Amino acid sequence: MENKLNIALVQSPLIWEQPALNRENFSSKIANVKSEVDLIVLPEMFTTGFTMTPENIDAQEGDITIKWMQDWAKEKNAAIVGSIVYSENDLHFNRLFFVMPNGEVKQYDKRHTFTLAGEHEKYQSGSNHLIVEYKGFKINLMICYDLRFPVWSRNTTDYDVLVYVANWPKPRVEAWDTLLKARAIENMSYCIGVNRIGRDEKGLEYVGHSAIYDSLGQQLIFSEKEEVISVNIDKDHLLEVRKKLKFLQDRDKFQLLGVKD
Repeated sequence: MENKLNIALVQSPLIWEQPALNRENFSSKIANVKSEVDLIVLPEMFTTGFTMTPENIDAQEGDITIKWMQDWAKEKNAAIVGSIVYSENDLHFNRLFFVMPNGEVKQYDKRHTFTLAGEHEKYQSGSNHLIVEYKGFKINLMICYDLRFPVWSRNTTDYDVLVYVANWPKPRVEAWDTLLKARAIENMSYCIGVNRIGRDEKGLEYVGHSAIYDSLGQQLIFSEKEEVISVNIDKDHLLEVRKKLKFLQDRDKFQLLGVKD
């Protein structure tokens, strides 16, 4: 449908450092997604959980998962996005992949590695934004801790949708809720957050709160349980709001040093 995007958010527990079992789990969930979906969003590190021992994951698993994403994207005729542990040249990345229905792959390395957990010691930080043009929408892709840094997501390129995939634990979930809404309002865009649920190997609890907010901060959908939730977003509505409330025209101009765009 023109100027509309049907989005499915897959909220699930993750099996610790077991890529094959996680792919099997998400396969069963994706298989039941409605055929008219355009974009399927999975959590951060959806094949392993938020592991700080990437050396435990076979380096071949990254490419196996990309092929798995391509197969499902083709099967569902929908784009699929999520981040995984990806290793190359003896380096490790928390890398997001956006896979088109035709198999084309775009990637983004997490800019803000989570120092509280030591992620910066295990994974290479990225320096590039990834904004994908898909079905008439410009989509800006981010990962978890990026949510806390508004300058990195500032809408200087007139994108339409901001996506965060995450493993965001229960003790700080109020910040997750608040910042997703804030990113939508300040950037006058749709903002999507997909989190996991359950407990990880370290005993951390995750309660989901996957959600979509519109450009005025209205919550369109929300979940706290294991399920796939979906909603249509409307670009015409977004453009009408921006035409009426021209806040983006008053934004500050700035340049991020050391960033490649």
